[in-house]
Amino acid sequence: MSRKTIIIRVIAILLIAGGIFFFLRKPSGKGMMLSTVQVTRGTISDMVTATGTVEPVIEVEVGTQVSGIIDKIYVDFNSTVKKGQLIAEMDKVTLQAEVDAAEAQLASNQAELEYQERNYNRYKELFEKQLIASSEYETALYNYDKARSAYDQSTASMVRVKQNLEYAIITSPIDGVVISKAVEEGQTVAAGFSTPTLFTIANDLTQMRVIANVDEADIGQVEEGQHVTFTVDAYPNDIFEGDVTQVRLEATVESNVVTYEVVISAYNPDLKLKPGLTANVSIYTLERKDVLVIPSKALRFVPEPDILSGMKIEVTDPQAEAPRGERLVWQLQGNTLYANNITVGESSGGMTEVTGGLQEGEEIVVEMTTEAALPQNSTIERSPFMPGPRR
Repeated sequence: MSRKTIIIRVIAILLIAGGIFFFLRKPSGKGMMLSTVQVTRGTISDMVTATGTVEPVIEVEVGTQVSGIIDKIYVDFNSTVKKGQLIAEMDKVTLQAEVDAAEAQLASNQAELEYQERNYNRYKELFEKQLIASSEYETALYNYDKARSAYDQSTASMVRVKQNLEYAIITSPIDGVVISKAVEEGQTVAAGFSTPTLFTIANDLTQMRVIANVDEADIGQVEEGQHVTFTVDAYPNDIFEGDVTQVRLEATVESNVVTYEVVISAYNPDLKLKPGLTANVSIYTLERKDVLVIPSKALRFVPEPDILSGMKIEVTDPQAEAPRGERLVWQLQGNTLYANNITVGESSGGMTEVTGGLQEGEEIVVEMTTEAALPQNSTIERSPFMPGPRR
């Protein structure tokens, strides 16, 4: 066997022996520490984000059912109006002429009806005495029925043209503010098959709503009554609040993205929220305030007796398991680490609600760390509910 081969084998044996020693040696615990936190009170919350549009709760489009020329306009943008207030008038010349013609036709048809009625009564009396043929009686009855139909038709026509004349006077249907004006004086509007919109009136701008588009993946968490906060780009430093008032069932599909409309109330006493603003919405699907909270990772901590013994810490029951429906946390009392069974509620953001088994101010073990991992002068980002570890 060559000298080179002997040297290689010796080195290999030394490496194997070193590895065995490294893996089988008992941990001393030197440089290790238990990180603990106090049980505190806080808020457990979770949210769904979406974007939406600010709208008035009640918004009415005012139009006209007759065609013609806008003669007078009495309001402008931002005008405050009352229900029944005159806001515009259309030219009435043509409409008044139609009323006059209908009145003349009605008078003519009424005279014809009265004449045919008297004539029919005479023929009826003669027919009953068998002094005229039945054909003459039937002709008289036919003329009477025809005159009556013409009179009824002209009466209905009279109602229609009078109503059209009333439509020329445009009034506000609600109390509110004019947020849109689509016509000017002298402009011709044509009713046709659809009613043209002249004005848009919002009922009460102190009571607004947000129509938010929530993604299909999140809509299952949204329910009526949930608290909502939102911001608008016009006032980036202001946070507005509201509640979910309706979750609409109709889906909207755009570019293969499915969303659902969620209606959110928005109190607007300062009138900062204006119709059409884009809102960045946060819907709180979970909100538990002023409850006992602990870091969620404390529930995952498992003690290592070999390492802890090197730290002079005794574990009372390393194999402890929590009963069904409960969770396990570890608490340090002096140099003894013992398990405590607790009940928990909701979890979010790395924190878990404690519903039983712990009191505010008690300390629990979160994790085991090395002292090198926590330098004396380092700044560590922590949950606001989690104080620093004990030294």
